[in-house]
Amino acid sequence: MAHIIVVGNEKGGSGKSTVSMHVSVALARMGLRVGAMDLDLRQISFARYIENRLNWVARSGVELPSPHYQPLPDPAGFALPEGPQLHDARMSAALEALSARSDFVVIDCPGSHTRYSQFAHSVADTLITPINDSFVDFDLLARTDPETGAVLAPSIYSEMVWKARQTRAQAGMKPLDWIVLRNRMGTTAMHNKRKVGDALDALSKRIGFRLAPGFSERVVFRELFPKGLTLLDLADAGSEQMSMSHVAARQELRELMLTLDLPDMRVTV
Repeated sequence: MAHIIVVGNEKGGSGKSTVSMHVSVALARMGLRVGAMDLDLRQISFARYIENRLNWVARSGVELPSPHYQPLPDPAGFALPEGPQLHDARMSAALEALSARSDFVVIDCPGSHTRYSQFAHSVADTLITPINDSFVDFDLLARTDPETGAVLAPSIYSEMVWKARQTRAQAGMKPLDWIVLRNRMGTTAMHNKRKVGDALDALSKRIGFRLAPGFSERVVFRELFPKGLTLLDLADAGSEQMSMSHVAARQELRELMLTLDLPDMRVTV
């Protein structure tokens, strides 16, 4: 069976699609077979990213390692009424199709609670949760005391991850590996940045996730989307010289891939 990587949280604008694309391409560039699913059926940013990439390849004639995108099958193909049972059947069919020809499947979840997202979290071998580096996004993981900063209770999202872990344990599956990725980090060691880091470190021990080093705020991520390119494609795309910002961003991606510690992976990014 393919190793399933889910990129999810229940807040929009945290960089899930960017992370999904860069992880997918990094794995594809290692010679691994990578399947991709986008469960944000309204915005489909991950699917659009892959579509932009295939269009650029067709225009330029430059071959780039790419994930294979699998849309959810047409609901008309199932003799089921609209509802959870139909959603589960569509997800199962798509995952079965991808797993048969993939070493890894990367699933991008919407920034809201849906049945599809809930299903994806329950089958994830690795869960990556990008959060913007602020206490606004920290609230996604836990509620805190506004005066002391002490963690009061896990959030609804953290409780969903806990239930997914219970479901996996009951089914005899291996434990879920949960990684929280700090995204859009400021380049200076601001007081708030340190406070967020300390709070995440304390919370990781309480609810059981690992912390990835994080991605800094960089314009390059937004510039690459229209062509479907990633930081790993710049040389192939004709960029003669990478800026220091590009080099630093590639190193952050490499550190993320190392932190993920995925099976059968040879980190060469």
